[in-house]
Amino acid sequence: MHLINFICQRTTKLIVLFGFFLTVQRSTAQIDQGLTYKIEFQGTLASGRSNPLWLNANKYGLSSTETQNGYVRGAVIRPLSVDSTKKWGLGYGFDVVAASHFTSTSVIQQAFVEGKWLKGVITIGSKEQPPEMKDLELSSGSQTLGINARPVPQVRLSLPDFWNIPGTKGFLALKGHFSYGILTDGSWQKDFNTSGSKYQKNVLYHSKAGYLRLGNEKKFPLTVEAGLEMATLFGGTVYRNNQKYTYPSGLKSLVKAFIPFNETRTSDLYTAEGDMVGSTMLSVSYQFPTWRIRTYMDHFFEDGSAMYMLDYDGYGSGADWNKKVKNRFLVYEPKDGMYGLEVTPPKNNILTKIVLEYLYTKYQSGPVYYDHSPEISDHIGGRDDYYNHGTYTGWQHWGQVMGNPLFLSPIYNDDGSIYVKDNRFVAWHLGLSGDPSAQWHYRALLTCQKGWGTYQCPYNEVKKNTSWMAECSYLLPPKIWKIKTSGWCVRAALGSDQGALMGNNFGGQLTISKTGLFETK
Repeated sequence: MHLINFICQRTTKLIVLFGFFLTVQRSTAQIDQGLTYKIEFQGTLASGRSNPLWLNANKYGLSSTETQNGYVRGAVIRPLSVDSTKKWGLGYGFDVVAASHFTSTSVIQQAFVEGKWLKGVITIGSKEQPPEMKDLELSSGSQTLGINARPVPQVRLSLPDFWNIPGTKGFLALKGHFSYGILTDGSWQKDFNTSGSKYQKNVLYHSKAGYLRLGNEKKFPLTVEAGLEMATLFGGTVYRNNQKYTYPSGLKSLVKAFIPFNETRTSDLYTAEGDMVGSTMLSVSYQFPTWRIRTYMDHFFEDGSAMYMLDYDGYGSGADWNKKVKNRFLVYEPKDGMYGLEVTPPKNNILTKIVLEYLYTKYQSGPVYYDHSPEISDHIGGRDDYYNHGTYTGWQHWGQVMGNPLFLSPIYNDDGSIYVKDNRFVAWHLGLSGDPSAQWHYRALLTCQKGWGTYQCPYNEVKKNTSWMAECSYLLPPKIWKIKTSGWCVRAALGSDQGALMGNNFGGQLTISKTGLFETK
């Protein structure tokens, strides 16, 4: 009853809000063409320790771990695709949520404006960005630039679609982006941090990525894509042990954040600027006459040695502790990574796509860590502690990790610490989807995982977990039940967790949405 009353109370406010936007937009006829709207209601009921994993994860942070939660959502968006035939384009969107039992009762999920000139795009504000080289519905999620946390407000310059390099006859193309933004969860971190551990405010964000495609499926069925994603948290203020530490955020810091793994000397140690993370990615696909197969790899790293799987270890001793006097290197084992297989079967109504993924994150450059110093000149960079960081609270936003949700998000912690407690794990993940008819769509996810905790705080014994979700969507056709327009969709899902890692949870989720196009004269 609480959720029903909550939804009813918010509906009237949203109707008034949409009326206001409609009035404003119709007064500017040149930029309201292609303007779409969406109204969505969602409620979740679960039993156990928390909301099941796949009813919560990979929803751009618009989700909750609480066993009873819900929201009312309203959005107006003009996509850039409306101006796809023009050299220039304009897009904008405003997406607001009134929520119950979320990290906040009101959420501005998206608020952005963007412009296009030829192939280039500039985006200002918060916008949901889809993952690269991963299936949006079926993958467990990218390890660096995932869709598990709320969008970060930022200024983003991008080449969003592959641009064919002239003279290569379409066999060589590239795309990418770089951006600067700021995290918005400082107040939440302060309230959540009941453990007395560190929290942060006004921390800056930087991301960049480049993707290269070799091949042209129109001329040859084999295509190879390679990508590099990198991101950095820097600047801002960190509160730790009743002390306040403010880090530089000027132009010099912006430049340092852009340069991968630049080193800053602290006492006798050398560390990179901010919390830097990244992934090297590779995808190989082959298009058969009636079906398609693709394999991919996502190797996560938090320092240069893990990125290259190579480290210099030829320093001298004594006064020469920091001089490179020997031609000696340390090679790390290529163990960690996500390895995926995606199959698109011949056209049928039962099974349209299959995704199978294997994730291994136990190695982290090995169990031994120390930076070389005058006392110990050997350099070994292990115990990388994925998604955690010595200075900052790690690769998370509003309690949800910004990468793959199989890394246990801090929002699940019941001790008030903002720390990823399980980043050493092995997991198998399966995703299936199908379209039995024009109105029906389904997807199913199944994940089996074993967790070892972290190198710093290992579990006493291995914790196992099995999570699954079954979801079905029905798109109401026009003129059914006297409804004259299409765009109504009803989506129902069941999910469960079983095991010591996530707890024993079971729940259901119902979503009703209406999308459409504003009519203009």
